[in-house]
Amino acid sequence: MEEKLKGLYAALLVPFDEQGQVKEEGLKQIARNAIEHEKLDGLYVNGSSGENFLINTEQKKQIFRLAKEAVGDDVKLIAQVGSLDLNEAIELGKYATELGYDAISAVTPFYYPFSFEEIKQYYFDLIEATQNNMIIYAIPDLTGVNISIEQFGELFNHEKIVGVKYTAPNFFLLERIRKAYPDKLILSGFDEMLVQAAISGVDGAIGSTYNVNGVRARQIFDLAKEGKIDEAYQIQHDTNDIIEGVLSMGLYPTLKEILKSRGIDGGVPKRPFAPFNESNREALNNLIDKYNL
Repeated sequence: MEEKLKGLYAALLVPFDEQGQVKEEGLKQIARNAIEHEKLDGLYVNGSSGENFLINTEQKKQIFRLAKEAVGDDVKLIAQVGSLDLNEAIELGKYATELGYDAISAVTPFYYPFSFEEIKQYYFDLIEATQNNMIIYAIPDLTGVNISIEQFGELFNHEKIVGVKYTAPNFFLLERIRKAYPDKLILSGFDEMLVQAAISGVDGAIGSTYNVNGVRARQIFDLAKEGKIDEAYQIQHDTNDIIEGVLSMGLYPTLKEILKSRGIDGGVPKRPFAPFNESNREALNNLIDKYNL
Protein backbone atom coordinates (compact mmCIF):
# COMPACT_ATOMS: atom_id res chain seq x y z
CA MET A 1 0.00 0.00 0.00
CA GLU A 2 1.07 3.57 -0.65
CA GLU A 3 1.48 4.46 3.03
CA LYS A 4 2.26 8.06 2.20
CA LEU A 5 -1.22 8.55 0.72
CA LYS A 6 -3.12 7.57 3.86
CA GLY A 7 -4.88 10.37 5.72
CA LEU A 8 -7.58 13.00 5.56
CA TYR A 9 -7.94 15.30 2.56
CA ALA A 10 -10.03 18.36 1.77
CA ALA A 11 -11.89 18.04 -1.50
CA LEU A 12 -10.65 21.49 -2.41
CA LEU A 13 -13.25 24.20 -2.97
CA VAL A 14 -12.56 26.71 -5.75
CA PRO A 15 -13.61 30.38 -5.51
CA PHE A 16 -14.94 31.94 -8.71
CA ASP A 17 -15.79 35.54 -9.50
CA GLU A 18 -19.05 36.63 -11.13
CA GLN A 19 -17.58 35.96 -14.59
CA GLY A 20 -16.60 32.40 -13.71
CA GLN A 21 -12.87 33.07 -13.41
CA VAL A 22 -10.79 31.52 -10.64
CA LYS A 23 -9.93 33.88 -7.79
CA GLU A 24 -6.27 32.98 -7.42
CA GLU A 25 -5.47 34.39 -3.99
CA GLY A 26 -8.73 33.06 -2.60
CA LEU A 27 -7.90 29.57 -3.80
CA LYS A 28 -4.51 29.72 -2.09
CA GLN A 29 -6.20 30.89 1.11
CA ILE A 30 -8.66 27.98 0.99
CA ALA A 31 -5.84 25.49 0.39
CA ARG A 32 -3.75 26.81 3.27
CA ASN A 33 -6.79 26.94 5.58
CA ALA A 34 -7.39 23.22 4.99
CA ILE A 35 -3.88 22.35 6.09
CA GLU A 36 -3.11 24.96 8.74
CA HIS A 37 -6.51 25.49 10.37
CA GLU A 38 -8.34 22.24 9.71
CA LYS A 39 -5.18 20.15 10.29
CA LEU A 40 -5.70 17.91 7.26
CA ASP A 41 -3.02 15.81 5.60
CA GLY A 42 -3.62 16.82 2.01
CA LEU A 43 -5.77 18.14 -0.80
CA TYR A 44 -7.84 16.36 -3.42
CA VAL A 45 -7.80 18.87 -6.26
CA ASN A 46 -10.31 19.33 -9.10
CA GLY A 47 -12.91 16.90 -7.85
CA SER A 48 -16.65 17.43 -7.69
CA SER A 49 -16.25 19.97 -4.88
CA GLY A 50 -14.01 22.06 -7.12
CA GLU A 51 -16.89 22.27 -9.61
CA ASN A 52 -14.48 20.55 -11.98
CA PHE A 53 -17.03 19.54 -14.58
CA LEU A 54 -18.03 23.18 -15.13
CA ILE A 55 -14.58 24.48 -16.07
CA ASN A 56 -12.22 24.31 -19.02
CA THR A 57 -8.83 22.65 -19.36
CA GLU A 58 -6.78 25.78 -18.74
CA GLN A 59 -8.71 26.55 -15.56
CA LYS A 60 -8.10 23.02 -14.32
CA LYS A 61 -4.37 23.46 -14.92
CA GLN A 62 -4.49 26.83 -13.19
CA ILE A 63 -6.09 25.24 -10.12
CA PHE A 64 -3.53 22.41 -10.01
CA ARG A 65 -0.73 24.98 -10.14
CA LEU A 66 -2.21 27.31 -7.53
CA ALA A 67 -2.89 24.50 -5.05
CA LYS A 68 0.68 23.29 -5.39
CA GLU A 69 2.05 26.81 -4.96
CA ALA A 70 -0.12 27.33 -1.87
CA VAL A 71 0.99 24.29 0.13
CA GLY A 72 4.38 23.32 -1.30
CA ASP A 73 6.07 19.94 -1.22
CA ASP A 74 5.22 18.74 2.29
CA VAL A 75 1.46 18.34 1.77
CA LYS A 76 -0.08 15.30 0.08
CA LEU A 77 -1.71 16.18 -3.23
CA ILE A 78 -4.03 14.07 -5.38
CA ALA A 79 -5.07 15.40 -8.80
CA GLN A 80 -8.50 14.41 -10.10
CA VAL A 81 -8.04 14.43 -13.88
CA GLY A 82 -11.03 12.39 -15.04
CA SER A 83 -12.78 13.63 -18.15
CA LEU A 84 -15.02 12.24 -20.86
CA ASP A 85 -12.27 13.44 -23.23
CA LEU A 86 -9.44 10.97 -22.67
CA ASN A 87 -6.99 13.32 -24.37
CA GLU A 88 -7.85 16.05 -21.85
CA ALA A 89 -7.51 13.58 -18.97
CA ILE A 90 -4.06 12.57 -20.21
CA GLU A 91 -3.00 16.20 -20.67
CA LEU A 92 -4.12 17.03 -17.14
CA GLY A 93 -2.54 13.90 -15.71
CA LYS A 94 0.81 14.72 -17.28
CA TYR A 95 0.59 18.31 -16.07
CA ALA A 96 -0.21 17.36 -12.47
CA THR A 97 2.50 14.71 -12.47
CA GLU A 98 5.08 17.26 -13.67
CA LEU A 99 3.95 19.59 -10.86
CA GLY A 100 4.81 16.85 -8.37
CA TYR A 101 1.37 15.55 -7.39
CA ASP A 102 1.65 12.34 -5.38
CA ALA A 103 -1.04 10.54 -7.36
CA ILE A 104 -3.70 11.12 -9.95
CA SER A 105 -7.32 10.13 -9.63
CA ALA A 106 -10.04 9.83 -12.21
CA VAL A 107 -13.78 9.50 -12.02
CA THR A 108 -15.18 6.55 -13.94
CA PRO A 109 -16.25 7.59 -17.45
CA PHE A 110 -19.91 8.56 -17.23
CA TYR A 111 -23.03 9.64 -19.15
CA TYR A 112 -22.60 7.08 -21.96
CA PRO A 113 -23.11 3.39 -21.08
CA PHE A 114 -19.46 2.38 -21.31
CA SER A 115 -18.60 -1.28 -20.84
CA PHE A 116 -16.30 -2.27 -18.01
CA GLU A 117 -13.61 -3.18 -20.54
CA GLU A 118 -13.80 0.36 -21.92
CA ILE A 119 -13.58 1.83 -18.43
CA LYS A 120 -10.63 -0.38 -17.54
CA GLN A 121 -8.78 0.59 -20.71
CA TYR A 122 -9.42 4.25 -19.95
CA TYR A 123 -7.57 3.88 -16.66
CA PHE A 124 -4.76 1.86 -18.22
CA ASP A 125 -4.29 4.50 -20.93
CA LEU A 126 -4.08 7.24 -18.30
CA ILE A 127 -1.49 5.31 -16.32
CA GLU A 128 0.57 4.50 -19.40
CA ALA A 129 0.66 8.16 -20.41
CA THR A 130 1.46 9.62 -16.98
CA GLN A 131 3.36 6.83 -15.19
CA ASN A 132 1.80 8.09 -11.96
CA ASN A 133 -0.11 6.15 -9.32
CA MET A 134 -3.87 6.03 -9.91
CA ILE A 135 -6.72 6.22 -7.40
CA ILE A 136 -10.03 5.16 -8.93
CA TYR A 137 -12.86 7.59 -8.14
CA ALA A 138 -16.01 5.53 -7.64
CA ILE A 139 -19.11 7.68 -7.17
CA PRO A 140 -22.02 5.67 -8.61
CA ASP A 141 -24.77 8.06 -7.47
CA LEU A 142 -23.43 10.68 -9.89
CA THR A 143 -21.90 8.53 -12.64
CA GLY A 144 -24.31 5.59 -12.74
CA VAL A 145 -21.27 3.29 -12.84
CA ASN A 146 -21.21 0.47 -10.29
CA ILE A 147 -17.97 -1.50 -10.04
CA SER A 148 -18.27 -5.04 -8.69
CA ILE A 149 -15.79 -6.72 -6.37
CA GLU A 150 -14.55 -8.80 -9.29
CA GLN A 151 -14.07 -5.71 -11.43
CA PHE A 152 -12.18 -3.96 -8.63
CA GLY A 153 -9.93 -7.01 -8.69
CA GLU A 154 -9.22 -6.57 -12.39
CA LEU A 155 -8.35 -2.92 -11.82
CA PHE A 156 -6.25 -3.58 -8.71
CA ASN A 157 -4.21 -6.17 -10.60
CA HIS A 158 -2.45 -3.20 -12.20
CA GLU A 159 0.37 -2.24 -9.85
CA LYS A 160 -0.11 1.47 -10.55
CA ILE A 161 -3.77 1.40 -9.43
CA VAL A 162 -3.05 1.87 -5.75
CA GLY A 163 -6.54 2.43 -4.41
CA VAL A 164 -10.01 3.92 -4.63
CA LYS A 165 -11.86 7.00 -3.50
CA TYR A 166 -15.00 5.21 -2.40
CA THR A 167 -18.05 7.48 -2.45
CA ALA A 168 -20.85 4.97 -2.13
CA PRO A 169 -23.23 3.95 0.68
CA ASN A 170 -22.73 0.21 0.06
CA PHE A 171 -20.87 -0.86 3.19
CA PHE A 172 -21.13 -4.52 2.29
CA LEU A 173 -19.11 -3.89 -0.85
CA LEU A 174 -16.69 -1.72 1.14
CA GLU A 175 -16.12 -4.57 3.60
CA ARG A 176 -15.60 -7.02 0.73
CA ILE A 177 -13.03 -4.72 -0.91
CA ARG A 178 -11.22 -4.20 2.39
CA LYS A 179 -11.01 -7.94 3.07
CA ALA A 180 -10.04 -8.90 -0.48
CA TYR A 181 -7.45 -6.15 -1.04
CA PRO A 182 -5.81 -5.31 2.31
CA ASP A 183 -2.84 -3.72 0.54
CA LYS A 184 -4.89 -1.26 -1.50
CA LEU A 185 -5.71 2.25 -0.35
CA ILE A 186 -9.36 3.02 0.43
CA LEU A 187 -10.32 6.65 0.98
CA SER A 188 -13.92 7.29 2.02
CA GLY A 189 -15.82 10.00 0.17
CA PHE A 190 -19.00 10.45 2.23
CA ASP A 191 -18.48 13.03 5.00
CA GLU A 192 -21.75 12.07 6.68
CA MET A 193 -20.70 8.40 6.96
CA LEU A 194 -17.10 8.84 8.11
CA VAL A 195 -17.52 6.96 11.38
CA GLN A 196 -19.00 3.94 9.60
CA ALA A 197 -16.23 4.02 6.98
CA ALA A 198 -13.53 4.28 9.65
CA ILE A 199 -14.98 1.28 11.48
CA SER A 200 -14.93 -0.56 8.15
CA GLY A 201 -11.20 -0.09 7.87
CA VAL A 202 -10.66 2.74 5.39
CA ASP A 203 -7.22 4.35 5.26
CA GLY A 204 -8.47 7.91 5.18
CA ALA A 205 -11.14 10.13 3.73
CA ILE A 206 -11.76 12.98 1.31
CA GLY A 207 -14.51 15.50 2.01
CA SER A 208 -15.91 18.79 0.84
CA THR A 209 -17.07 19.83 4.31
CA TYR A 210 -13.54 19.16 5.62
CA ASN A 211 -12.67 22.58 4.16
CA VAL A 212 -14.48 24.04 7.18
CA ASN A 213 -15.01 21.03 9.49
CA GLY A 214 -11.77 19.09 9.16
CA VAL A 215 -10.95 19.17 12.85
CA ARG A 216 -14.10 17.20 13.68
CA ALA A 217 -13.37 14.79 10.83
CA ARG A 218 -9.96 14.11 12.38
CA GLN A 219 -11.54 13.49 15.77
CA ILE A 220 -14.10 11.08 14.31
CA PHE A 221 -11.50 9.16 12.34
CA ASP A 222 -8.97 8.87 15.16
CA LEU A 223 -11.53 7.93 17.82
CA ALA A 224 -13.07 5.25 15.59
CA LYS A 225 -9.64 3.80 14.85
CA GLU A 226 -8.94 3.71 18.60
CA GLY A 227 -12.19 1.79 19.19
CA LYS A 228 -13.87 4.71 20.96
CA ILE A 229 -16.99 4.29 18.87
CA ASP A 230 -19.48 6.06 21.14
CA GLU A 231 -17.29 9.16 21.29
CA ALA A 232 -16.76 9.08 17.53
CA TYR A 233 -20.52 8.83 16.95
CA GLN A 234 -21.20 11.85 19.16
CA ILE A 235 -18.94 13.98 16.98
CA GLN A 236 -20.48 12.45 13.84
CA HIS A 237 -23.91 13.52 15.15
CA ASP A 238 -22.71 17.13 15.39
CA THR A 239 -21.04 16.86 12.00
CA ASN A 240 -24.22 15.56 10.41
CA ASP A 241 -26.22 18.39 11.96
CA ILE A 242 -23.75 20.75 10.29
CA ILE A 243 -24.02 18.88 6.98
CA GLU A 244 -27.83 18.98 7.08
CA GLY A 245 -27.74 22.70 7.70
CA VAL A 246 -25.26 23.31 4.90
CA LEU A 247 -27.18 21.17 2.42
CA SER A 248 -30.44 22.93 3.22
CA MET A 249 -28.85 26.22 2.12
CA GLY A 250 -26.88 24.85 -0.86
CA LEU A 251 -23.61 22.95 -0.43
CA TYR A 252 -21.02 24.97 -2.32
CA PRO A 253 -22.33 28.50 -1.78
CA THR A 254 -22.78 27.83 1.94
CA LEU A 255 -19.30 26.37 2.43
CA LYS A 256 -17.88 29.40 0.63
CA GLU A 257 -19.81 31.75 2.91
CA ILE A 258 -18.43 29.96 5.97
CA LEU A 259 -14.94 30.53 4.57
CA LYS A 260 -15.78 34.20 4.04
CA SER A 261 -16.75 34.47 7.72
CA ARG A 262 -13.10 33.58 8.45
CA GLY A 263 -11.77 36.31 6.19
CA ILE A 264 -11.06 33.90 3.34
CA ASP A 265 -12.17 34.84 -0.17
CA GLY A 266 -14.46 31.94 -0.99
CA GLY A 267 -15.86 33.62 -4.09
CA VAL A 268 -19.12 32.34 -5.55
CA PRO A 269 -20.06 29.06 -7.22
CA LYS A 270 -19.73 28.79 -10.98
CA ARG A 271 -22.94 29.16 -12.94
CA PRO A 272 -25.35 27.50 -13.42
CA PHE A 273 -25.00 27.09 -9.63
CA ALA A 274 -26.81 29.91 -7.85
CA PRO A 275 -25.03 32.17 -5.36
CA PHE A 276 -25.82 32.05 -1.66
CA ASN A 277 -29.42 33.03 -0.89
CA GLU A 278 -29.30 35.99 1.49
CA SER A 279 -32.59 34.92 3.05
CA ASN A 280 -30.54 32.16 4.72
CA ARG A 281 -28.02 34.57 6.29
CA GLU A 282 -29.41 34.38 9.82
CA ALA A 283 -29.60 30.58 9.71
CA LEU A 284 -26.01 30.45 8.46
CA ASN A 285 -24.77 32.76 11.21
CA ASN A 286 -26.55 30.62 13.80
CA LEU A 287 -24.91 27.49 12.38
CA ILE A 288 -21.46 29.10 12.45
CA ASP A 289 -21.95 30.26 16.03
CA LYS A 290 -23.44 27.04 17.35
CA TYR A 291 -20.70 24.80 15.95
CA ASN A 292 -17.82 27.28 16.06
CA LEU A 293 -17.24 26.97 12.32
